[in-house]
Order: sequence, then C-alpha cells, then structure tokens
Amino acid sequence: MRIALGVEYEGSNYAGFQRQSTLTTVQGELEKALSIIADEPILLQCAGRTDAGVNATGQVVHFDVTKERPDRGWVMGTNVNLPNDIAITWAKHVDDSFHARFSARARRYRYIIQNTLNRPGILCKGVSIYQGEYDIDLMQQAASYIIGEHDFSSFRAAEDETKSSNRCVHFVNVSRIGQYIIFDIAANAFLMHMVRNIVGSLLLVGNGTKTVDWFKQMFDAKDRTKAGPTAKPYGLYLVDVTYPQEFNLPKRECIGPIWMP
Repeated sequence: MRIALGVEYEGSNYAGFQRQSTLTTVQGELEKALSIIADEPILLQCAGRTDAGVNATGQVVHFDVTKERPDRGWVMGTNVNLPNDIAITWAKHVDDSFHARFSARARRYRYIIQNTLNRPGILCKGVSIYQGEYDIDLMQQAASYIIGEHDFSSFRAAEDETKSSNRCVHFVNVSRIGQYIIFDIAANAFLMHMVRNIVGSLLLVGNGTKTVDWFKQMFDAKDRTKAGPTAKPYGLYLVDVTYPQEFNLPKRECIGPIWMP
C-alpha cells in the first residue's frame, strides 16, 4: 500500500532533505523512524528536495509498505522516533497513482527576512537578518517580470543538473509585516537555489543598489553571473505543495502573522 505524509522540519541541523551516505539529512531521519514503525526498510519520495538549512511546513512525501497501520498510527508512532526538529503533521492512505513529486502541480515557498539592526535570540535559524532600508514596491515591480513561463537560467545554481531551466512562476508577492519582509512565490517547479537567487537579486533592487530595469535586463540575459548573490538559507520555507483534488490530501493550516497564507 502507499502512504502519503505531511512533514515539517527546521533545517539548520541537516545537510538538506535528500539522503546522503555520510551526512545527516531529513530524509535519512524520516526513513529510520518510519522503518521502526513499519518493521521493514522504508524508502521515501518527496515533493521537493530542500537545500541545507532550508525549512518546511508543507513538505509532502510518500512511501510503499506491506504492513497495515492506521493513519494516526503513522503520525504518532513516527513522531516518537524522530528528532524534535522534524515532525509528521498528517498521514493518508493513497492510490498507487499518487507520487509526491510527479503528481505535484505547484510548490510554494516563503522567504522571511527580519529587517532589524540586531539579530534575534528566538527564531535565530527561522529568519534571515538583513539590515537597511528596502523598498517593497520596487521589489514587487521587479518581481512582476518573472511571472509566467520563462527560462530561469539567471537564477539557476551552477550545480543544477536538470535538463531544462524553463519554469512557470504562478505568483510572486513581496510584503512587509512589521519588522518582517516576506517573499511569497509559487511555481510549477523550482531549479536549485532558484528562490534564494531571486530573493538575492530583488534585495539589490530594494536597497537601491540596482534598478528595476537592471533586474529585467539581468533576467533576460539568462546568465547567472549577472544576477545578485544567493540569499541565505535560513528563512526559506517550503510551505505548500498543490496536488489534483482527486487525491484529497489534508492541508496544514499556518497560523500567525509570519506564516499567514
């Protein structure tokens, strides 16, 4: 049978999501915990392989298993065997046609900046700190150029091995809530470091280092060397993955001013 899970994690202690033989990863910890409950080896597939230090409130995974457990059993039993910074939020038996990665229609990321002079004591790994003044309207204006289907080579990491750099961005919203600057972006899929590279370039526009016209020309150039630096991993969250309604997957509600949908 096939089981889908909702997962959240704080990524600062992990070398990314994807299993690695010599490093601690989110996938590795999940598979160890699930294998205990399943009483057999478990191999996961995920909706999006987040980088080292990146967080998630809406990651989705699936696995195949021969042992029957109730949905609540997968949640409660697995959480007992997980580190405190990884948690299962829901579980659901799904049809074999479901695939956490290939059935997904969109992924949504949120990047959160604490725009203050001093670093926080709480949420020190949950936000990135950027000082100075940032113009939200200018960043939103620049972001409008990347909405739709484009070649995102300007925001593609050198290590990215995917065949095509074409992606379709559904929306980009830049907003401020108090001392926080929030970048909210959804697309059919993302290249390696794509969100952080977009944010890094938008921040140059926001602080006046670069112009909106520069952003457009840089994006059109399809050249990573012309773009801004990669934003820090802390503060980036995979917050939602969209699937066809036929799978009827649960949704994790995010509460509070920072995580507000």
